[in-house]
Amino acid sequence: MTITVLLADDQEMVRTGFRLILSAEEGIEVVGEAGTGDDAVRLARELRPDVVLMDIRMPGIDGLEATKRLRADPAPPRIVVVTTFDLDEYVYGALRSGSCGFLLKDAGPRLLVEAVRAAAAGDSLVSPSVTVRLLERLTEPAPARPDVRGRLSPRELDVARAVARGRTNHEIAGDLFLSLSTVKTHLTNIGSKLDARNRVEIAAWAWENRLVE
Repeated sequence: MTITVLLADDQEMVRTGFRLILSAEEGIEVVGEAGTGDDAVRLARELRPDVVLMDIRMPGIDGLEATKRLRADPAPPRIVVVTTFDLDEYVYGALRSGSCGFLLKDAGPRLLVEAVRAAAAGDSLVSPSVTVRLLERLTEPAPARPDVRGRLSPRELDVARAVARGRTNHEIAGDLFLSLSTVKTHLTNIGSKLDARNRVEIAAWAWENRLVE
């Protein structure tokens, strides 16, 4: 099954680079490009891509507003926010607006492809190299409530902490000596208990409640 992708970025060079990388992958097709937030919303509704790679700062409405509008649609695409370090202050808002992950523009071909495939599969990918720094900077941790830790089992807390540190499912399985299916089960249970839509919100919850040192 082919994964269809819409690229939304005001820099043509960035869109060209992403297109070349993704078009070289089997099972991925770039179906459109948008240079403004307004065009991103319009083309996403017209082309119905599986995944949108969304820049944050664009002419017209920005990527945050475009994400919110698309996520409000009956059958929204999966949206991965693309950012750079000088836009750190926007990332947390992007995650809360309904995106299923974020990566850096210079994250490299492997992570770009992984982010698209993860989004299409209903999972999320957060650039591991920036997870700790970004979430630590962008959240304003409140003192943990007495019942916070009790909401999850000890093993679920271990998994939540690993997610907050940007570990992939395979890495969590190796670190905690669990099977991959067990990790996925824990993530499903954590999401249900926390009412978290994806691993990004699980990571944010862990940082907000000071469960990660």
